[in-house]
Amino acid sequence: VRQTGGLLRFESDAMAKVLKKVSYFAISASNVLITGESGTGKELIARSIHAASAYANGAFVALNCSAIPTELFEGELFGHAQGAYTGSRKGGRKGLIHEAQKGVLFLDEVSELSFDQQAKILRFLQERCYRQVGGNQEIYSDIKIVAATNKPLHELIEKGTFRHDLFYRLNVLNINIPALRNRREDIICIAKHK
Repeated sequence: VRQTGGLLRFESDAMAKVLKKVSYFAISASNVLITGESGTGKELIARSIHAASAYANGAFVALNCSAIPTELFEGELFGHAQGAYTGSRKGGRKGLIHEAQKGVLFLDEVSELSFDQQAKILRFLQERCYRQVGGNQEIYSDIKIVAATNKPLHELIEKGTFRHDLFYRLNVLNINIPALRNRREDIICIAKHK
């Protein structure tokens, strides 16, 4: 049984190749896009990148892009300034990007972002700066972005539901995780260590 950082157990050569990419991509500050079917271990790969990177001392912050309604997305990601809206927390609230400072922000199920949400993420990826909701100060962020999807983004781009420019920003480095059916030796390995 081979494993990495105690996170991922595998026996297949296919996953050994994936882990070799992880070690190369971890030392780069560039964004990484992980693709693969559900259940292939995309978050474990993202955590492995974090653990092997210069951002390992910072937090690993995961955002499930399918779980946040559009109207809450900006506040969740960027936080909000004090008094940004009625009932907002005194002193404001830090967002997920702030939590991930000097660490990794993991955008899981990135294909599920609405067009409006995609535009907000894109601007942040371009500028590496953001403003809290209700704030007027640009805040610089030093984080590594890792995104994951189980859907073919090229097809979504053709359908007009995913922005090509966002795909271009996220897909600087790419890791495709082979389906479990194509690496059966890993199924037994995973089952034994659950």
